[in-house]
Amino acid sequence: MSVDTPNLDRVSWPRDLRGLSLGELRAVADDLRAETIDAVSTTGGHLGAGLGVIELTVALHHLFDTPGDILIWDVGHQCYPHKILTGRRGRIRTIRQGGGLSGFTKRSESEYDPFGAAHASTSVSAGLGFAVGRDLSGKKNRVVAVIGDGALTGGMAYEGLNHAGSLDSGIIVILNDNDMSIAPPVGAMSSYLSRLISSKSYRSLRDVAHHIAERFPGAVEHGVKRAEEYARGLMTGGTLFEDLGFFYVGPVDGHNLDHLVPVLRNARDDAGKGPILVHVVTVKGKGYAPAEKSADRFHGVAKFESVSGIQSKPKTNVPTFTKVFADSLIAEAERDDKIVAITAAMPSGTGIDAFKKVFPHRAFDVGLAEQHGVTFAAGLAASGMKPFAAIYSTFLQRAYDQIVHDVAIQRLPVRFAIDRAGLVGADGPTHAGAFDIAFLGCLPGMILMAAADEAELVHMVTTAAAIDDGPCAFRYPRGTGFGITLPERGMILPIGKGRVMREGSTVALLSYGARLHEALTAAEQLVDKGISVTVADARFAKPLDEELILRLAREHKVLVTIEEGSAGGFSSHVIHLLALRRMLDDGLKFRPMVLPDAFLDQDKPFSQYETAGLNARHIVATAVDALGGGGTTAVDAEST
Repeated sequence: MSVDTPNLDRVSWPRDLRGLSLGELRAVADDLRAETIDAVSTTGGHLGAGLGVIELTVALHHLFDTPGDILIWDVGHQCYPHKILTGRRGRIRTIRQGGGLSGFTKRSESEYDPFGAAHASTSVSAGLGFAVGRDLSGKKNRVVAVIGDGALTGGMAYEGLNHAGSLDSGIIVILNDNDMSIAPPVGAMSSYLSRLISSKSYRSLRDVAHHIAERFPGAVEHGVKRAEEYARGLMTGGTLFEDLGFFYVGPVDGHNLDHLVPVLRNARDDAGKGPILVHVVTVKGKGYAPAEKSADRFHGVAKFESVSGIQSKPKTNVPTFTKVFADSLIAEAERDDKIVAITAAMPSGTGIDAFKKVFPHRAFDVGLAEQHGVTFAAGLAASGMKPFAAIYSTFLQRAYDQIVHDVAIQRLPVRFAIDRAGLVGADGPTHAGAFDIAFLGCLPGMILMAAADEAELVHMVTTAAAIDDGPCAFRYPRGTGFGITLPERGMILPIGKGRVMREGSTVALLSYGARLHEALTAAEQLVDKGISVTVADARFAKPLDEELILRLAREHKVLVTIEEGSAGGFSSHVIHLLALRRMLDDGLKFRPMVLPDAFLDQDKPFSQYETAGLNARHIVATAVDALGGGGTTAVDAEST
């Protein structure tokens, strides 16, 4: 270890916290903050969220009997301190690395991670499931769900709160409010009120008052109860949660263990009396000056120098695909005032923050609410606007019904800009864009495009802007481009038409998306083996370029398709066409190359594609095997 942490060194498991005094807990928290900063400085990852819950993490493991008591972290990106305290400190510097710890909670990693997460707004629903399962099994353990105020922008959180509030099942929901978006300023008086309200004496007095009120006529009884609830709501801001059926406590200073521990203890001891919500106010990035001063509070960082906070990002003149998309969309919007942009709490990740600087009234961040965002886009399209919904592939999954019901059936021209298509490296399987080709490709009337490089992405933004009779989507990967010269202005691509990159006669490599460059590299290697190769860029998965595909099938012995997506995507549409046109009846050898039927753990992108079997050498092996050249398949090539 590179930091001095004598107090944390005494803690290997949560049980080691349970006999400590408040003073000792504060010392452990200080060491835990230092250890978290140092660890993330060497690996990169999510930092600010974890620093904001240092004291909360210590308090929870001090008071609750984890893992018997269930502790669920919404999203899970704030769980690094939790992992350090739950037997994983020795591996914390492997986080988000190949073969290392996940950057999120993960059931298979530890019994202290009872529920895996990396998408937002799931904790209350999952926690309620644990609570009801406990009750039906006759168990007595406690269930705690920690959810951030950002995750409360997702409708699923309210669905969970609404259901939990209608049941008597004991669940403790901790609202981690780290943006002061709900709470008034936290001080000694609000802390005192929180301790008072959460205490047994208050709740007993409240119950007595309610029993007395019941002896009055119904209208009076109702008035007394509502007066008490609204009085507490005015003092603490909890009326909404009370109306949902929770006993609300807060706000309480989430960095002051003298305030936090008594309130959480009271909630713990009353956990069997129905749902409780504890409102905790924290500061994202707390205790680390560079994070506190940062606009995003060091939400996600590269490796950095721990004293200065300066991140060691690689220097390159090649723009990212995200930046190319943003710049292209801005250029289109300058020519068309009907273009609007929508993101779901990822303005910087999708480039919509840059769009908003130029067009502040035409950019909309809907929060962690992809379902609303898609239907909002549908309404904009129905009103005559030209919406671009920029959403990561992994998060677009959350809005599938809205895509089908609100967009596709009505043939509304919503344009889906799908960032993070394909494998995404350190974020692992929860953030991989593996399924959008398959789940969008089955929808009638949906036009699907995939950018092979950054220049193609410029053209596809222009093409999408011109499509005004139905929905379309274009996908592009995470990270920097290939250094391709960008056009001064995008051109409108002919719908459903691909392009041939090189001509040959024996093997045809048909790529959909950013594996095109691996296909071109593979072609050179095949030529070195004396095999003549055609390489084509499909551009469109729907509608297919039938003329091109049928020509490739007629004129070559082997046709290989390559895509960064699951089975059921582009290759399935191609083989469907070939089968219907009887192109497989006369000896054509067809080989689809897709992502494997598995969730791939975090690793460097190149290593992930090695595991997936989608790098150039795998394409070569697949073509050679199809020609009968030695029996080496793409799968075999993975181990060579």
